Amino acid sequence: MTENNTDDRTYLVVRNHEEQYSIWLADRELPAGWDAVGFSGPKPDCLAHIGEVWTDMRPLSLRRRMEQDAVGG
Repeated sequence: MTENNTDDRTYLVVRNHEEQYSIWLADRELPAGWDAVGFSGPKPDCLAHIGEVWTDMRPLSLRRRMEQDAVGG
């Protein structure tokens, strides 16, 4: 028996309300709180896309709080 390491499934790039990214199998219902961002394809392509667009790993709520603190809010 040989092992097949090829993942030929299609994935979606998804994002939550904190603007955190992940991938999800395209043929499955999205989990609550996650939305597709319009990019799909093989896993490596989706991960590469996330690497390009998710440049600030901090959750949105933290970024907003830090901005408010910076302006004295």
